[in-house]
Amino acid sequence: MKSRTPFVGGNWKMNTTLSSGSELVRGVADALARVSQVDVAVFPPFPYLVAIGAILRERHGRVRLGAQDVCQEPDGAFTGEVSVSMLKDCAVRIVLAGHSERRHVIGETDKMVNQKVKAILGAGLDCILCVGETLAQREAGQANQVNERQVRAALTQVPEDQMEHLVVAYEPVWAIGTGHNASPEDAQDAHAKIRLVLEDLYGPRVAQQTRIIYGGSVKSANARAIFDQPDVDGGLIGGASLKVGDFVSIARSAADSANAGD
Repeated sequence: MKSRTPFVGGNWKMNTTLSSGSELVRGVADALARVSQVDVAVFPPFPYLVAIGAILRERHGRVRLGAQDVCQEPDGAFTGEVSVSMLKDCAVRIVLAGHSERRHVIGETDKMVNQKVKAILGAGLDCILCVGETLAQREAGQANQVNERQVRAALTQVPEDQMEHLVVAYEPVWAIGTGHNASPEDAQDAHAKIRLVLEDLYGPRVAQQTRIIYGGSVKSANARAIFDQPDVDGGLIGGASLKVGDFVSIARSAADSANAGD
């Protein structure tokens, strides 16, 4: 039986307007107000953080405000960047680091991801560390090596006492909007191997307590089968997080999966 509370995050990416994002978060917060046994966060675009955060505070609900990225530097001449202190001013409580689009589209390196993870955790915020292999890497039989390298690099010099504030998100790049689908068994296999890496780094207690969530095109139709896997502790949701009904259904699936283990 899993003892970890599932986590479901809605990554809105570069989508929504102020109006549509406000309507979306109201619907999500209201629908999940009484749903227990799952931690939920939404990750709006930067310009809407203050407005979305205000709506969440009005709702007094369980949905947390997250940010999609952060600069590893505390301040200075970094045009277009946002610091951890700025995010804290916006009432952000959790931040993504190393998302596949940041790695493969923007060009972030393992070193940059590590710097961001340390900046996030060092500021007292929670961190979602994203790792995952591309289709070419998977076809070359390198999936496990890539995931292990990314995990080890991102957690370099991250102390054990900060690990309770970190969630790992496994996002197979080959299964995100490509037409290729990962099975629940694929997800479980990758998550189990990532947990072994965490065990090697921090020992069995931390490895068993750390939540590892799945981020490969989760939809309401496949969420429960994925979340029922023993090492899958929820999901980082992209497109489906932009529709109230779909996202709420996925969050409820995570809660139902947790309840089924009782």
